[in-house]
Amino acid sequence: MDKILRIDVGAEGGPKIREERLGEYAGLAGRALTTAVICKEVPPTCHALGPENKLVFAPGMLCATTAGSSGRISVGCKSPLTGGIKESNAGGTGGQYMARLNYAAIIIEGQRRDDHLYKIVIKASGVTVEQCDELAMLSNYPCVARLREEYGEGPGFVTIGTAGEMRMCNSTICFTDPEGRATRHAGRGGVGAVMGSKGIKAIVLDPADTPTMRKAQDPEAFKDACKRFAKGITSHPVTGQGLPAYGTNVLVNILNEAGGLPTYNFKEGRFAGAEKICAETMVEIQKKRGGNPTHGCHRGCIMKCSGICVDENGEYLSKQPEYETVWGHGANCGVDNLDDIIRMDYLEDDYGLDTIETGASLGVLMEAGVIPWGDSKACIEMIHEMGKGTPLGRILGAGTATVARCYGLERAPVVKGQAMPAYDPRAVKGVGVTYATTPMGADHTAGYAVATNILGLGGKVDPLKPEGQVELSRNLQIATAALDSTGYCIFVAFCILDQPETFQALIDTLSAFTGRKMTGDDVVALGKSVLKQEREFNAAAGFTRAHDRLPMYMRRELLPPHNTTFDVSDEELDSVFNF
Repeated sequence: MDKILRIDVGAEGGPKIREERLGEYAGLAGRALTTAVICKEVPPTCHALGPENKLVFAPGMLCATTAGSSGRISVGCKSPLTGGIKESNAGGTGGQYMARLNYAAIIIEGQRRDDHLYKIVIKASGVTVEQCDELAMLSNYPCVARLREEYGEGPGFVTIGTAGEMRMCNSTICFTDPEGRATRHAGRGGVGAVMGSKGIKAIVLDPADTPTMRKAQDPEAFKDACKRFAKGITSHPVTGQGLPAYGTNVLVNILNEAGGLPTYNFKEGRFAGAEKICAETMVEIQKKRGGNPTHGCHRGCIMKCSGICVDENGEYLSKQPEYETVWGHGANCGVDNLDDIIRMDYLEDDYGLDTIETGASLGVLMEAGVIPWGDSKACIEMIHEMGKGTPLGRILGAGTATVARCYGLERAPVVKGQAMPAYDPRAVKGVGVTYATTPMGADHTAGYAVATNILGLGGKVDPLKPEGQVELSRNLQIATAALDSTGYCIFVAFCILDQPETFQALIDTLSAFTGRKMTGDDVVALGKSVLKQEREFNAAAGFTRAHDRLPMYMRRELLPPHNTTFDVSDEELDSVFNF
């Protein structure tokens, strides 16, 4: 990948296409590249939906290689939800197909000059930008179906649903999965709104006539390192057994038992209906119906933690929802109807809505008394309101913090304007530190302390005590920033935390592929560099230490069953980035 594709949507006479070499961005990929571009080229104080913001797509370093589970793509911009820098990560075909087409980044910039919608069509033979008004206000599934009719089943498609077109702060960018379904999303931070503000409805990535796999600088060493890495992944009980068998929703019972499953808008840590929505129940039902609980979100995935859910007639319902999705629409809202939760997941994929932000918003709406606790049918109606852009739907689509503000509620589980995912920080305090301090707004993937706090991977730090949580979160945030730059799935961290030899194999894959000898210290330095740039961007955008805090009520309100509060001190939070 040695080229950047720039699309200036505000150029006179229509969108302008320009290709250039990486130049000063050479050697960067994934999150490291999106962060570098945003920090250098986007004014931190600009409006996220204005012409100064840019939308950057960057495959990870090892995309389209034989390295297992390495097909992730980063999407970067200034977030309309948080007001700070954003990197949103996705699986699907986008990262691999972009890499095969030899693009390290696609940068969409400028301000649309008209009301037309456009699609970017990228083939080995060249790039075109074409009007596509016929796709206006199509949700993702029918939009992809229309594109497949025109371009066939070979390409990967990147689209926004109706939420992105309406520039909702809770909107996603959709990447098709290997079977062409609209199931993989860069979900957090409102990246779909930025794509919508540029007037881009779709990107067609056609890898025909390109090499299937990119070649390593040292092919034999790369092959050996990939083999050792794959062995580590498949031999680990989480990545080799738990995730393939049950998916991420295996965490419902685990977090419920730990007292850290946020229930009724983060009022309690256990949900009485957990058994009805847990992975074990979901997999049992789906196997009887003919669903598939083991599916890779991109080709070459080893863990295959995704899945396909079907209804009682064996008809496709949705991808297997992630744990955070099941939590957000389940325990958080008091809902124990599994089929309705899966239906909500489908609708949010279709409209292009972040399932975490939506689930948290629905919980706040229930607390406001607008719809009853546990009413899954009312939740489905609210999602349709969002997809249609009704007045209430617009409020919900603006995110959890806005919903709470509109209904006069303090209890909004957000940091930097972004909703907390499925782990209560009073019972899983390491992830609470991550929520408070990551530049991304509340985001569990930015430093997944659950691995150590709850699962005991890479050691054990008591989740109910403040001691050790800052160091844990700091180290995981550094490691994650580096991993997000490689294209590796964040779940490989489960394995490398426990197996030093697998971490070394990962480093060896990077060294052999790039031809640059790397060490663990180099990986740490990369993660620190990414975080330093992101923190500097946010500081220039107006963020202060006061933004690195959880909501005050989480220091005041006891969380049953352990009756704990979040008691990591402000001084400790301020020390997370002391490197």
